[in-house]
Amino acid sequence: MKAWRTKFFVFLQDRRVPATNNISEREIRPSVIFRKVTGGFRSEWGAALHAGYRSVISTARIHGQTALQAINGIVVGKPLEMPTT
Repeated sequence: MKAWRTKFFVFLQDRRVPATNNISEREIRPSVIFRKVTGGFRSEWGAALHAGYRSVISTARIHGQTALQAINGIVVGKPLEMPTT
C-alpha cells in the first residue's frame, strides 16, 4: 500500500484523469454481452478475432470513424494512425 499511496488519488491533482473507470467498463460491455448471449467462444481463434474486431471498432469510434471506414482502412493497408505523444 505504501508504494502505491501516491497513485490512488491522482484524479484529485490532475483534472485530465477521470475519477472512475467507467470508460473502460463501457468499452468491454458489448463483449461481455456477446459472451453471455452466445455461451462463450468455442475456440481461441474465435475469441481472438472478436477481441481484435472490438478493438478496431472501438478505436475507430473514439476517432470519429465508422466501423466500415476502419475495416476498409485495414483492408487497403491504411489503418487508423494513432497520435504520438
